[in-house]
Amino acid sequence: MIQSIYQVPEYKQEQINAAIAKIMADQKIAEQLKPEMKVVIKPNLIMAKPTSIPATTHPAVIRGVAQWLKDQGIQNIILAESSGGPYLAEYMKTVYKVCGISELCDVLTLNMDFSSRTINCPENFKNHSFNFITPILEADYIIDICKLKTHAMTGMSAGIKNLFGVIPGLEKPQLHYLWPDIEDFSNMLLEIAQMVKPNLTIIDAIDAMEGNGPTGGNSHPLGLLLGSTDLYTQDYFAATVMKLKPENIVMVRQAVEKGLAKPEEIQLSGDPLPENLTQFKIPDSMALDFSTMLPGPFGKLFAKVASKILKSYPKLEKEKCVGCGKCAESCPQQIIKIKDKKAVFPKKGCISCFCCQEMCPLKAISVKKAF
Repeated sequence: MIQSIYQVPEYKQEQINAAIAKIMADQKIAEQLKPEMKVVIKPNLIMAKPTSIPATTHPAVIRGVAQWLKDQGIQNIILAESSGGPYLAEYMKTVYKVCGISELCDVLTLNMDFSSRTINCPENFKNHSFNFITPILEADYIIDICKLKTHAMTGMSAGIKNLFGVIPGLEKPQLHYLWPDIEDFSNMLLEIAQMVKPNLTIIDAIDAMEGNGPTGGNSHPLGLLLGSTDLYTQDYFAATVMKLKPENIVMVRQAVEKGLAKPEEIQLSGDPLPENLTQFKIPDSMALDFSTMLPGPFGKLFAKVASKILKSYPKLEKEKCVGCGKCAESCPQQIIKIKDKKAVFPKKGCISCFCCQEMCPLKAISVKKAF
């Protein structure tokens, strides 16, 4: 597995274009393309956030990839994504605009087909089927361009987690409801990835996010673009770049166990890693829950017991809440209510998925323990 890594200190288009060209050469992408192909770019546009906040894929990285594709003679380039809110035209137009994506219409087409279709999974999958947004199903070639971030539920978000965005809008909470346990949820993410089968994954880590990601964290610049045709192994590598233990990221550990990620086969190509890398601050939901990090044969047993005692719950900071209802809209259990222009969070029924924290535009939701 060739892991491309290139240092790009800032979002300067010329520097990004040069790095993208090198990634494409390393991964031999030109050899895989034909002019008549429909190429779909799947970014991370989790919600309407400006580029000053490292929550979404930066448009300069997307532009670099799209322009490279055009230079190869590819004409049908579509950007397709389903954000955390409703999968509707007006909502996505706002996301495109705020995230700086609307400015890319000279190099690609913004998806305006908001239909979806159900596809059946292999018999050995736990999920019998998935409902995917139509552009993904019609693509001849898929490029997954994600943002490197920490994540309140999964620990980190990179190539694998970004593909959750092929599930239409508010159908995502349904999958949280169906698979509330982190082991089952992570397995579901891997099954989605195996169905999508992106041909190339590029990680935007020029400015990454640490802390209460994927939307409420802080900037952690790395000045790096990563690229590989093997998203599973690349996610393993990305975890090490974040100075996190890959075995503590459940979806990455499962990818290794399933033989999808093969860290022993990593061959680095490009620039050396910066020498001053520092560990990413992990989300409060994980920082307060050390049960998954215990070694030894009794670790899993202890973790199962401790997880109930140390379980994290969302906590509202009332002074920041404006009653917009985004938390209630995204709650898989539908237990959050808006009363007197403030959100109300009952503990009973909460599965601690932190979708509410993820979709809160004002960072009004923090993490609290059961005791």
